Amino acid sequence: MSASIGVIDLFAGPGGLGEGFSSIGNVENRSFGIAMSVEKDSVANRTLLLRAFLRKYQQHHNKLPLEFVDFHAGLIPEPNWEEMDKEAWQSAGEEVFELELGTSEAREKIDAEAANIHKKFNDTILIGGPPCQAYSIVGRVRSRSNKNYVPEKDGRQYLFREYIKVIEKLRPAIFLMENVKGMLSSSIKSRKVFEMLMENLASLGTTNDHLYDLRSIVVDENKAYFKESSKPSDYIIRAEKFGIPQRRHRVFIVGIRSDLSSKASEVCIEIDNLERSVNDVIGTLPNLRSGISKGQDNSKEWLGIVSKSAKSLSLNPIIKENAQLLEIFKNIYMSLNKNSQLTRFLNELPKNYGSSNDELMKWIENKELKAIAQHETRGHMASDLKRYLFASAFGRVKDYSPKASDFPSELSPNHRNWNSGKFNDRFRVQLENKASTTITCHISKDGHYFIHPDPYQCRSLTVREAARLQTFPDDYLFLGNRTQQYVQVGNAVPPYLARQIALLISKVLS
Repeated sequence: MSASIGVIDLFAGPGGLGEGFSSIGNVENRSFGIAMSVEKDSVANRTLLLRAFLRKYQQHHNKLPLEFVDFHAGLIPEPNWEEMDKEAWQSAGEEVFELELGTSEAREKIDAEAANIHKKFNDTILIGGPPCQAYSIVGRVRSRSNKNYVPEKDGRQYLFREYIKVIEKLRPAIFLMENVKGMLSSSIKSRKVFEMLMENLASLGTTNDHLYDLRSIVVDENKAYFKESSKPSDYIIRAEKFGIPQRRHRVFIVGIRSDLSSKASEVCIEIDNLERSVNDVIGTLPNLRSGISKGQDNSKEWLGIVSKSAKSLSLNPIIKENAQLLEIFKNIYMSLNKNSQLTRFLNELPKNYGSSNDELMKWIENKELKAIAQHETRGHMASDLKRYLFASAFGRVKDYSPKASDFPSELSPNHRNWNSGKFNDRFRVQLENKASTTITCHISKDGHYFIHPDPYQCRSLTVREAARLQTFPDDYLFLGNRTQQYVQVGNAVPPYLARQIALLISKVLS
């Protein structure tokens, strides 16, 4: 049976928002059906297409294809999905579109599809968020360092207007727009971007009869509901309040069509507000070593570098003053010499996989799988390995990530701004007993902001670990090379958060 509400997902990335919405209901009868996913990146589109196919296949067969399980485990090359279920593959291809919002091609295609979507579904909702680089605080700092950068000529600043054009054309029952917190402070010609956006959204319709009421999503202990808000900060959702093991703070604006707004004031859901840590979701994954980016990359070489680094740090006079830190470094250089079993890749399923009673782990783990996919480390320079080792040990002892001033002088990198106070958390460890910091696409560039909390592994996070912190299910495969996989994970909305927001929205539409 098909879903009654069609979802149009703009700037879809790898599909985090869509994954959450498409999960409401059971396999045979979903509340929401993805009618259209629009993303300009070709690799992310391949990820979207495969995920769309798997959803269609499961509707027909109530299980994952065996060939996918083997491909996921690395046992076979990517199969011909169309041969498995031609109808499901064709249906998936009609859902995913590689288009760049803001081009005439995208406008024409979306306009043409809008009429078909209205015929197919009882009503529609629109989800998505314009690219955030132009609004993020780090992005703006980098832009200001470019002498030729002119904010008002940066097309990314105005992509929210393309989203609004789709609202005008589609007139969905509800729209959900997501963006970085930096949007609240971003300005163009002394005008706040957020103010311009809210004015444009509020003015949809006629002068005397506005089409949408704008609401924020409020969390009160374990409850979430819609609220008419006046302060920009009311629109910030803190992901950790929804049980996400990540301190991800994003702006979410909900527009509710006027014929539904009175009902929206009455709905409320219970949310999963359990506090979860990094260790809660990645702690059971197989232990790995990092690679070595320059020089010989093998287990013996890595053990030598890490053991030598640990011994050097244990002799540092400042570290000698901290008994706990000293003990960690002594234990590492004594134990690692005897243990040469660490590898860069291990896909064995953790013990008791799929038997957790925790709701998030039930969401992440899938008993149909044979292996953990995309759990492979990348390479690091030997000098950075020593910094990673210090940062992870420091975090374990101090329960916070070290700043530049906390590092011994022997670990100071040759960076002009190391002691300037700018980016003084250039090396940031994710603390095992707390939610992680925000997973962003910067993780694709290096691992400095995403150091694994276990000093004995001395490395950055794998794609799968980042995906778990983003609450992607283990059966979610990100296609492309490893760098492209990291970008997709960092660009996504946590699906487990999207699922809870979708449940709240479904109460208005039911």
